[in-house]
Amino acid sequence: MPIRKCSISLVVIVLCSVSAAVFAGRSAAPEAGGMLAHNVYFRLNDSSDAAKTRLVDACRKYLKDHPGIVFFAAGTLAGDMNREVNDRDFQVALHLVFRSRADHDAYQVHEKHKRFIEENQANWAKVRVFDSYVR
Repeated sequence: MPIRKCSISLVVIVLCSVSAAVFAGRSAAPEAGGMLAHNVYFRLNDSSDAAKTRLVDACRKYLKDHPGIVFFAAGTLAGDMNREVNDRDFQVALHLVFRSRADHDAYQVHEKHKRFIEENQANWAKVRVFDSYVR
């Protein structure tokens, strides 16, 4: 009887260890080699339609064609999406997906990115950045 209890306990320990290793590997995989989503939300001092259009156009001019970008989009708040869960504390959104963290890091120090910031930051009341590893 004691041998049977010991065997069951050993099986439980092994299964828990294997499960933990599998789940740990899954959560680490995107960070180790996955794409990086870089989402930026701008609240503007001047939130006129003209100012929003200028910022979206500047995103396209300076940020669209960097090496390693697999997805680019820039636009304005979807005014008709007004559910309780919608965060509406912005006027312009920028969405970039980079092939890798290294591509993102190179973009951050690129002259075109710096110029975008210099030319537009005077109208930024608040900027929020959300980075995540994605597959």
